[in-house]
Amino acid sequence: LLLLSKPSRFFIFGSYRDYGVNEDDDNRLFIESLSDLGVSVETIKMTLMDQGSLNDAVSDLLCLSPRLTRSLSDIVHHKTKGNPLFFSRLMASLITEGLLQFRLSCRRWVWDEESIQSRKIPDDVAEFFTHAIGMLSPDHL
Repeated sequence: LLLLSKPSRFFIFGSYRDYGVNEDDDNRLFIESLSDLGVSVETIKMTLMDQGSLNDAVSDLLCLSPRLTRSLSDIVHHKTKGNPLFFSRLMASLITEGLLQFRLSCRRWVWDEESIQSRKIPDDVAEFFTHAIGMLSPDHL
């Protein structure tokens, strides 16, 4: 047991589905044990985004009219099923892979719908993150 002379803080970020989780699930027990120790636990429940909300988010992110982003957001919604965490990571990966890029000549974001549509992505967020971590260089691990 480590005793500290002054208060300290730590941050733990975790994610799991709350449906289909047993009462003896390790994540649930860990969170409950922290609460039992008097640790303040903040739980944020994320719900799925509908197509309209996701299009609003894409529109805001790209500073474009929702009318212009509808085709991209429809593809992204289909691929992510509206999962906000999956959505944010997919958008970042599209930029990294050059499928979504800012064109100075157009002074706006452009994308390759056909390539994005045909891009294979895992159905599961955990698989998506595992693949993304595998793409990191050893210097970043």
